[in-house]
Amino acid sequence: MTQHTGLPPHAEGPRVTLRSPGELAEALPYLMGFHPDDSIVLVALHGDRSRFGGRLRLAIPEDAGEWPEAARQLTTCFVEGARARGRQPDGILVFLCQDPPPGTPPARTAERLRPLAQALRTACGALDVPVPEALCVSGGRWWSYVCPDTGCCPAEGTELGSGGTSVMAAAAAFAGIRVQGSLKQMAARFEPLPPPHDRIQETALDRACAVLLPRLLSGDGDGEGEGNGGGDGGPGGLVEETVAALAAVLDRFRAGPPPPSCTDDEADRHDDALLTPAQAARLVLGLQDRVARDRAAEWVEQPDAGAALRLWRALARRCTGAYSGHAAAPLTLAGWVCWACGDEPAARVAFVRALEADPEYTFARLLHQACNSGLDPEPLRRGRRGARLRRETRERG
Repeated sequence: MTQHTGLPPHAEGPRVTLRSPGELAEALPYLMGFHPDDSIVLVALHGDRSRFGGRLRLAIPEDAGEWPEAARQLTTCFVEGARARGRQPDGILVFLCQDPPPGTPPARTAERLRPLAQALRTACGALDVPVPEALCVSGGRWWSYVCPDTGCCPAEGTELGSGGTSVMAAAAAFAGIRVQGSLKQMAARFEPLPPPHDRIQETALDRACAVLLPRLLSGDGDGEGEGNGGGDGGPGGLVEETVAALAAVLDRFRAGPPPPSCTDDEADRHDDALLTPAQAARLVLGLQDRVARDRAAEWVEQPDAGAALRLWRALARRCTGAYSGHAAAPLTLAGWVCWACGDEPAARVAFVRALEADPEYTFARLLHQACNSGLDPEPLRRGRRGARLRRETRERG
């Protein structure tokens, strides 16, 4: 087995060496920062010691007929992107992560995904990049598609080590890195409210829309620039009302954080209780205005960031029924806060959900592209600071 050396992403600390397929499988969440599920993951290797490089994740296509083309496109994108950055991979690790359906042994999932693993290995080979290891992780076990030794890689798979005991876990703990939950768990924090709360919220959105729409239609401005349409009935007035209402609710979220011992689900239910259906409806509709949304994007610095992220999650969960597309605004704001605070995995989840809600939402598309390109969010954060300072200076003058 080839040795692989690396650190958890963005970490400083002792380097670790992984010497077996099992150690690679246990290291994957630390390489990604979360537990990938229903995922193809490619990890670049560099140099004689096979240092870890870039990572790329894609959801496993449901239709097996799409696997060969998906493998070709994914590997081409990964390798050509690395070459363009002057980091030609010397090898690629392949991971296939998918839990079995209820009542199905995970070995069956590993065998079902074998053609996909072979397609990825063939596609990498066509690009002159070897695949020293291809692993399946399913149901708490791992399988190697490369190792022929049934002694170390049995057909029934091998159980993953208990969390926190691997060498990569020790290195991550030393570096202060926390692995988040699975992609499904992160995405679940944005799911619309369940029945009967979803119907109650949709009714509140209908009522708020009936009140706000006439005001929007009677306004002189179009809500696309600061300081326009400042009358009570115009969009400019609605922008200021929205920002003031958001600021008041943000104060409530800042003053009432969930208990530290809460699970994610308990924390979200705590935050849901801080908003009435009518308040949430008014804020969701107000954030559909670009100027109001951009003003809200200024709450990305501490101590605002944590409370703002909780608020954007809560508002995304209120976008139910016919208003599901309205979630693009709070989802993008949630992704922006995560990205600006260094939580790229959670940011990508939020941006993807925003684009699922509205594929044409430009703000989400641009931020998602920037995050995936490895850009530094600080210039955008400085821009928001500058806009806030200029506005406050005008208001004082």
